[in-house]
Amino acid sequence: MNNNSAGELFAVGVGTGDSELLTLKAVRLLQQADVIAIPEKTLGKADSFAWQIVTGAVPEKDLTAECCFLHFPMTRDASVNVPAWRRAAQKIANFVAAGKRVVFVTEGDPSVFSTWAYIQEELSDIMPHLEPEIVPGITSITAIPSQTKIPLADGQERFCVVPATYGMECLTRLVVEFDTIMLIKAGRVIPELTAMLEDMGLLECATYVSHATMDKQEIYHDLRDVPAGHRYFSMVQLSIRSRRGILRGSLPNRERGLVKVSAV
Repeated sequence: MNNNSAGELFAVGVGTGDSELLTLKAVRLLQQADVIAIPEKTLGKADSFAWQIVTGAVPEKDLTAECCFLHFPMTRDASVNVPAWRRAAQKIANFVAAGKRVVFVTEGDPSVFSTWAYIQEELSDIMPHLEPEIVPGITSITAIPSQTKIPLADGQERFCVVPATYGMECLTRLVVEFDTIMLIKAGRVIPELTAMLEDMGLLECATYVSHATMDKQEIYHDLRDVPAGHRYFSMVQLSIRSRRGILRGSLPNRERGLVKVSAV
């Protein structure tokens, strides 16, 4: 138990699903915590993927911390989300004010498309002098290439990360500027994305991965084979790699004229 008058707060990334990828620092902080703040999908159900990852690495019986489940609705409605973020931040602030060592766990990395970003903003208003420590975790952005065996980038290559639901509108520009495009949360737009990439002549450059690093991981090298239905843990790695091989003395593919992108 932390007996300091001022508590501490850690935002800890727990990775993409494989509990063995949890960092040593994350494990230590979890074992030393007074309170573990855990996002839950359904109010009162304690249905947390982040917690599933944690307890896969450290059995719940070996953790002495109090568990505080925080409900974050699965919606884009600001009138619902903002109050939920504020309630969660206030609960965390109350623990910190009571001198507790609090660990907030989040899937992936706290700094990459994480609810932590919103909690941090709310906490800056509630406790402006609080300086939380952010502990990085493995993200799907690097976990996916580890499973496809296609490098994210080398030499002078460039890559970008965009949500698939928003990134498609600027895809014709992105494929010129970047060698690899990671389209996250792609499950809902696979039919539209497939058609678009076919028109652009880039379908063979796309690889679909769902549930990366988990037991139920699936990889499809042809988007036309992806089963119908929304998959939350899904991403498309679009690997054009036009600047590949520059450090070997090779000409970029664009200079060779091997990549032609037609407007759609």
